[in-house]
Amino acid sequence: MAGMHGSTRKVLADCAGRDVVRLTLKLETLRRDPFAFFRGTNPLFLEYLPRDHALFTAPRTLICGDLHFENFGVFKGDNRLVYFDVNDFDEACVAPFTLDVVRFVASIKIAAPGLELAGVDTRDVVRAFLDAYQEAIRDGKPRWIERSLATGVFRSLLRRAMRRTRAELLDRFSRIRKGSRRLKIDGRRSLPLPSPGTAPRLRRLLAELGRVAGQRRFYELLDAGRRIAGNGSLGLERFLLLTTGRGSPDGNFVLDLKFAAPSAVIDWLTEPQAERWRDDAVRVVTIQRILQAISPALLRPVRFDGAPFVLKELQPSIDRLDFSRWCGKPKRIREAVQGMGHVAAWAHLRGSGHDGAASGESLQSFVAGNAWRRDTERIAEAANGRMLRAWRDYAADFDSGAVAAAVAVSFG
Repeated sequence: MAGMHGSTRKVLADCAGRDVVRLTLKLETLRRDPFAFFRGTNPLFLEYLPRDHALFTAPRTLICGDLHFENFGVFKGDNRLVYFDVNDFDEACVAPFTLDVVRFVASIKIAAPGLELAGVDTRDVVRAFLDAYQEAIRDGKPRWIERSLATGVFRSLLRRAMRRTRAELLDRFSRIRKGSRRLKIDGRRSLPLPSPGTAPRLRRLLAELGRVAGQRRFYELLDAGRRIAGNGSLGLERFLLLTTGRGSPDGNFVLDLKFAAPSAVIDWLTEPQAERWRDDAVRVVTIQRILQAISPALLRPVRFDGAPFVLKELQPSIDRLDFSRWCGKPKRIREAVQGMGHVAAWAHLRGSGHDGAASGESLQSFVAGNAWRRDTERIAEAANGRMLRAWRDYAADFDSGAVAAAVAVSFG
């Protein structure tokens, strides 16, 4: 990796052990723009935060660990109703709540040019998020965005998800052949399995789950592939699993099986976690079940090939707020971000008092003043300046061929 910038070397080091095909897709995505780089390099962002700043002595609660505006979305809960909530918990742990808040504010600031937000509009959007977050913490009651009462951008997103049939969702990822479904292995959403021996091992995993749950037929594996999704996790082992479910062709289920990597936030923290989770899948699922109002259907930790994985019903990426549609429309972005501020605060309130976390009253006391808000904006701005420089350095290394050469040597 000689001749590359230090930040680029850090990004590649954080990707060690990943599948080279999907890693290549990740590295291409990071080159696209500063926000894509921001999304995919949380460990680097953490390095740019002043660990000893008073802001990070804030009360600790269960946090997402990678809170940005694309880590919210709509999903079907285990009660089969739809919810809008935080939907990524790969980095989740017990940490100062301000880590989530700084990360979210930074995501707005770094995405602002691409969203065509002027400086005054960016400040207005950031403050709308902080106002909503502070208001919800002061209220002290964890709520959720009600489907029947939702308005504006949330109403349309929730209603679209409610109206979608199982067949419509299945058709995005599979096709019917002679009365039964098979996955679309199209190179965009999925890739073939890495070896012929993978399918039998996946079949055994699901068969055991079906045996324990008393639903052998439901978990019968029809087809499988490697999933292409996400940004930060792209390249980690991840599978699409098509199962019999409630019967072919339109009662089938698509499951998402994702390797649970260690949390970069835990590595960044100076204090140990009070809870010692059995493995990282248990950590992710335990915290997700606490922070969300209702968990996604079929969510559970499993072991596959001796490694920790998270299994859940597939949640399609189309069920996120598409900020790209609102370029130059600060009022729409502000509306969406206000809702996210409430949702983030409700999650933190649910996470209070668990696994060594502080009480909800401690959060309320801390957010009563405004000094934390000023510090949040300053720290997010400073970290973003360093992230922008890192992205420019990465873009230069990528364009020169140095990134591809390093991948060929280290991952080939």
